[in-house]
Amino acid sequence: MTPPPRLALLLALILAGCASTPHEAAPPPTGAAPAILSDAWQAPLPTGAARAEPGWFARFNDPLLPTLIQAAQTASPSLAVAAARIERARAARTAAAAGLKPRLDAVASASHGRAAPSQPALSSASLGLQAAWEIDLFGAAAAGRDAAQARLEGAQAAWHDAQVALAAETASSYTALRACEAQARQSRADAESRGETARLTELSQRAGFIAPADAALVRAGAAQARSQALTQQAQCEQQTKALVELTALPEPELRRRLAPGLAQLPQPAPLALTELPAAWLAQRPDVAEAARAVQAAAGDRSQADARLRPQVSLSGSIAGVTVRGGGAESSGTTWSLGPLVVSLPLFDGGTRTAAAAAARAGYDEAVALYQAQVRRAVREVETSLVSLHSTEQRQADAVRAAQDFEASLRATESRQKGGLASLLDLETARRNALAAQAALVELQRERATAWISLYRALGGGFDAARLDAAVTPRP
Repeated sequence: MTPPPRLALLLALILAGCASTPHEAAPPPTGAAPAILSDAWQAPLPTGAARAEPGWFARFNDPLLPTLIQAAQTASPSLAVAAARIERARAARTAAAAGLKPRLDAVASASHGRAAPSQPALSSASLGLQAAWEIDLFGAAAAGRDAAQARLEGAQAAWHDAQVALAAETASSYTALRACEAQARQSRADAESRGETARLTELSQRAGFIAPADAALVRAGAAQARSQALTQQAQCEQQTKALVELTALPEPELRRRLAPGLAQLPQPAPLALTELPAAWLAQRPDVAEAARAVQAAAGDRSQADARLRPQVSLSGSIAGVTVRGGGAESSGTTWSLGPLVVSLPLFDGGTRTAAAAAARAGYDEAVALYQAQVRRAVREVETSLVSLHSTEQRQADAVRAAQDFEASLRATESRQKGGLASLLDLETARRNALAAQAALVELQRERATAWISLYRALGGGFDAARLDAAVTPRP
């Protein structure tokens, strides 16, 4: 049996009306107001050739660093949390998309009883399908689906942001450890040299060639050097512990891997930077995440506005029924199409209106957060560029200072052995040489860290165009 022609025609008209009023998803923000971004970077640009891509750390002159980054990403709780949020967002998107489709349930029932004292007992059983569909006449369900899709893409961008941040943190910790080892090596060499000087000075004092005050000065310098060497070694141990936490590698294994490159600072490959910020914004996963948050808020606002309008729903069922009673039995098929229900909100105490106002406020908040994220991103890039420029300008002077102070120390040692310089002059020259070497190592660490910061500020090779809602990234 077929539905009445008029009812079928009415259903077709309703479906045509729904098809003629589709919900259009809000595009992600692609630009910013002139007050947020200027036409070009204000800090000096580096003269690099490499791009900020995921494999950039492999261009360090250190084969161990990519291995440590991979270990850190495999064991990272933050990446595991970000991946779980992607799965949760994907489930929410599936649930939101289901609201656009009819719901179909299998229904079975059975009963036995007597309706009246004079009537025979009746037994009935039915098995069928029951359908219900809330027709998305004004796009509320479509807006919810689009908001869920935007949140899924935002969760994926957040995973990439956590991945880039972890790689940068691991590289910075590794660079700090190597710089610490280089300074610890210098401190140990200085302590050994001063210890030997103190031993020879003690012998000279016993022979009466050196005054006790001068010998005391040398012993004090040796003790201070030993203390500084121990302090520096403790700092290196702390840096090693930090790498153990980041990579989750057993400490003996990590130390074995670190041993071949002891005190060797990694040198990163220079990065190239485009001149226009607008071309760079897509390389920041946090900016992409903020943009998707604006999209999601726009979907929430559209959905809340649509809930203020009439809601249309349609239901129907079909079932096979068997009835037995009084020695007779009958069976057949029953069906229904409808009711077609149109509900118009008249009074709900302001609930829907308040929800729409809250959604509009949520959209304004998301836009403000997006603008703030863009400004923060520009500041991070500019700060990294300033650090790079500063370290480049200071490099030649730091090298010259270390070389000249070292030459001065050697000359003072020769003059002191010939009796032309005092022990005080020797200790002063030694302190100056050690400070200059430490400053040079620190400058090299600062420059490597600035390159790492710039890599992170440029997004670490992230490309928002490659966000795939069907694939969950795994650490």
